[in-house]
Amino acid sequence: MTADGTTPDTGPQTRAGALLRRPRLWLMPTVLTGLLALLLSLLYMGGIVSPQSELHDLPIALVDSDRGEPLPGQKENLGAQITRAIVSDGASDKAEWRTLTRRQAQDQLETDRVYGVLVIPAGFTEAVAALTTSKATARPTMTVLTNPAKGSLGSSLASQISTAAAQQASSTIGRQLTAAASGADSTRRLLLADPVSVRTEVGQPVGSHSGLGLSAFYYTLLLVLAGFMGGNVISNGVDTGLGYADNEIGPWHTRRPTVPINRSQTLLLKMAMTAGITVISVSLVVLACVGILGMDASHIPLLWIYSYCAALAVGLGVQAINAAFGGIGQLVSMFVFIVLGLPSSGATVPLQAVPGFYRFLSHFEPMRQLSDGVRAILYFDARGDAGLTRAWVMIAIGTLLALVFGFLMTSYYDRKGHKRLTPQPA
Repeated sequence: MTADGTTPDTGPQTRAGALLRRPRLWLMPTVLTGLLALLLSLLYMGGIVSPQSELHDLPIALVDSDRGEPLPGQKENLGAQITRAIVSDGASDKAEWRTLTRRQAQDQLETDRVYGVLVIPAGFTEAVAALTTSKATARPTMTVLTNPAKGSLGSSLASQISTAAAQQASSTIGRQLTAAASGADSTRRLLLADPVSVRTEVGQPVGSHSGLGLSAFYYTLLLVLAGFMGGNVISNGVDTGLGYADNEIGPWHTRRPTVPINRSQTLLLKMAMTAGITVISVSLVVLACVGILGMDASHIPLLWIYSYCAALAVGLGVQAINAAFGGIGQLVSMFVFIVLGLPSSGATVPLQAVPGFYRFLSHFEPMRQLSDGVRAILYFDARGDAGLTRAWVMIAIGTLLALVFGFLMTSYYDRKGHKRLTPQPA
């Protein structure tokens, strides 16, 4: 480069048309972009394309509050009959029914462990029996409690399953009542054929500024992107500043003198800068989401601390991967933190409604671990048993793995004498 910042003329320039006729120039970009397009399509759409057919063992609580005496000729009351029929239904494995007390069911709603609750009310048997007499005043009601804090799709699936179970119970009871009241008029027979109504209520409400239970997912995605993009920007900035990469902005191209530094010290520098700069990026994320957009959030100091640690763990992981894999590190970290993380997070589609491959990934994929903690803080009063404790543990493990993996690889490269670049003179 000359003193005025321009590049000297080095002779005849190659034309693009001539290069386009070189098959080897096409080969690698074509293979990589095609493979990426195929993998992204399979991974993203594979996780959400058929949740109904993939649905297995969705946790739903079943509460039987009926303590009435059995009807004449029966050994157990209607609440017990319905509970036994629902739990022992071998025709469907869509739900994992948990028979709980009302208090236990509410606790599981508040700790992110069930997607909904089906409640058989107290006095249910007496209310059904009253339909066959002149004492009937209203149809007995079974209640479906939803949990939008688990995500709109998961709550909807649980509501559909619970409603279908209640309607099936109503049909079964209706056939018994109709057979026993053969002399009833047409109006009463119509009532007896479907004697139970179903009411849907919100069991674990979320705020009006919570994206119908999706704000936790999108906030988690922001933290992952902040760590991912911040880590890559810092990595590229350090390489440029130390003279190990060219700096090209528009028509301007510069190359700084190479600073003699080994790989381990470079990684230490990048990780230290990541720890400092993440403070700013996370503060702006919290300010934008909570302060400007008004996202429903309590425990703001805890949310900030958790957000910083989560984004920092991702950023350190990005630095470790880039140090280990070099030029393709950004692509590898994109798959680790985003491509595989989104469909296995369980934040939009329940893990019980995705193929087994994604359920396997969910045990260690970062986005799943981080989203559990965010949801606990935003929707479940920051309770540790709602997923926050496990999220903190996984953040600590992820940070430790990033440090150990990154410095093991760079130390190995340094011992083998693998220099990044031959130093260039000033």
